[in-house]
Amino acid sequence: MKLKRILPTLCITILLISLFSATAYAASGDVAGAIEDTWNDASDQIKTVVNKVIFPAIDLILAVFFFAKLGTAYFDYRKHGQFEFAAPAILFACLVFTLTAPLYIWQVLGM
Repeated sequence: MKLKRILPTLCITILLISLFSATAYAASGDVAGAIEDTWNDASDQIKTVVNKVIFPAIDLILAVFFFAKLGTAYFDYRKHGQFEFAAPAILFACLVFTLTAPLYIWQVLGM
């Protein structure tokens, strides 16, 4: 009974994999060259997506966490009389790092 349920699913999965898979051909057996060409074509798109989507999303999240932590640290200061600098300082340093990262990260990675 269990085999009757698994077999059609397995056949459909294999069929879909064979239909949607793309074959990469290397000229004269140069597989490394084919991979490098593919990477060179895709690297500009990857850089654009990371610079315009990923870094701003991380910046937004860190900014929200920074201001929320700054607010809670202030309320703790009002309650206990001691301001805790560690967590807001770490979040601020991370925020500055991610805000400036697109300027130099690609040279560091060698791209």
